[in-house]
Amino acid sequence: MYSEPEIRRLLDILPASGRMMTKLASKPEQSVVIDSPFPMPWTMERLVWINFNLWNQLSRPQQDLLILRTVSWLTSIKWFRPNLYQGLVLVGALGVIMEAVQGDATGVVVAGALGAIAGTQIWRSNHDTQRELDADEAAIQVAQRRGYSDIEAARHLLSAIEAVAEIEGRPSLNFVELLRCQNLRAIAKLSPIGVPANLRRD
Repeated sequence: MYSEPEIRRLLDILPASGRMMTKLASKPEQSVVIDSPFPMPWTMERLVWINFNLWNQLSRPQQDLLILRTVSWLTSIKWFRPNLYQGLVLVGALGVIMEAVQGDATGVVVAGALGAIAGTQIWRSNHDTQRELDADEAAIQVAQRRGYSDIEAARHLLSAIEAVAEIEGRPSLNFVELLRCQNLRAIAKLSPIGVPANLRRD
């Protein structure tokens, strides 16, 4: 399938920040509908790979919400913002350089370990359940500026999650997807039960 017109359509849906930061590209050889590698601190551009042969099995509203959700998640990832772990990564990196210059192998190991532990915490904070739920809710907010109601947007995103699993031949949704679906059912007024606060932080 010729994907350029669809890529242009999807870019038009995105908010301005998403258009500036994100690059959409066709990747027909991938086995998943849509994929976005976790952006590293040194990468300015956020890549989104789409298998348009699989993508076309989704409805237009499902496509809209899925791309908004993916880009919302990508643009929410911030490696450089002032907090404890960011500071520890910086201290660790500076410590490695200073200890290496002084030839202190033990100091290099300790500083490197400090930086690695802090980096792991940053990585985990960008992969927690709350971040996933926030990305869904951010996508719904953007969709409302594109003509969807919040209930419609939640229902389309919910059906997109389920449809993607089916298209990809997965027997079931994973744990985080199940939590996302429950949260979306609550937003879509399909269930009175949302996601408990203790599960949002897992």
